[in-house]
Amino acid sequence: MALTVRELIEQKGTELQLAVVTGDIGLERRITVPEVSSPGLVLAGYTERFMSDRLHVLGETEIAYLRSLGVEARRRSVETFLKYDLPCVFVTKGLSVPRDLVRAAREREIPVLRSGLQTAEFYRRLTPFLVDAFAPTTTIHGSLADVYGVGLLFVGPSGIGKSECVLDLVERGHRLVADDVVHVTRRGTDLIIGKGHELSHHYMEIRGVGLVDVSALFGVRAVRQQKRIEVVVELQEWETAKGEIDRTGLDVRTKDILGVKLPQVMVPLNPGKNITVISEVVAMNLLLRYSGYDSARTFNDRLIRRMTEQRDLRHYLEEDDE
Repeated sequence: MALTVRELIEQKGTELQLAVVTGDIGLERRITVPEVSSPGLVLAGYTERFMSDRLHVLGETEIAYLRSLGVEARRRSVETFLKYDLPCVFVTKGLSVPRDLVRAAREREIPVLRSGLQTAEFYRRLTPFLVDAFAPTTTIHGSLADVYGVGLLFVGPSGIGKSECVLDLVERGHRLVADDVVHVTRRGTDLIIGKGHELSHHYMEIRGVGLVDVSALFGVRAVRQQKRIEVVVELQEWETAKGEIDRTGLDVRTKDILGVKLPQVMVPLNPGKNITVISEVVAMNLLLRYSGYDSARTFNDRLIRRMTEQRDLRHYLEEDDE
């Protein structure tokens, strides 16, 4: 993943209150990492642990330090800082940029941008944008719904009824997130977010009916922009699913999406099965597990305890000679 400085200005320039100090030079430089940092000790000459591929921000402390130096010392400090192939340099709080820095940046074609924001606020606005821009992404053929606050991703063969199931859930008061194509993004190490394509957002294709606008039919409360994916519900044909179905809930299956393992439920379909109610139960069962109650394990523990009690009773009767 890469982002040019020009694209950053176009997408976030207004929000970050950016003004280009060095003109049009270097705006095609590529930003390759989502980290933003202060140059720190490199201005004082220590370069051992300097991360040159990051975006660098000069706040009031760094600018005050440069101004406190003599002419020759300031020139050496700026040259030490800009000798690296930096993608971009920001100066916050609307501070005046030292002429030595502007001149050296132009010579090396490194763009310098000034922001009117306070340094902390600048970091707060820029960092989430970079994290989202560089987050791992993929697309999945399926349908995503918000059921009782739980994100259920329905997958399975084409034509098996994923869209119809989600449409029935919407009619029962739940919400559609995406249909047919789900854009998936990983946030952090274990958060998977799904959303629909920007052109087909909240539209569904129902075979025999065509495209329907869920938001227009059911109202804005029937849709949402994005949702965390928490369970993958795989719909299968009954004949092909025999022998693979977990009947107790103790065998927890998982589905790997962008390196994150999500709980997976396999649901075989046959005539008369109410997949909508089953989907609601899947969501409520996950909520129960979040609260510390696991139905399958509770029943299993109860069964083992009863078997142990019966075994102890039989052993007692066998040893009783009266």
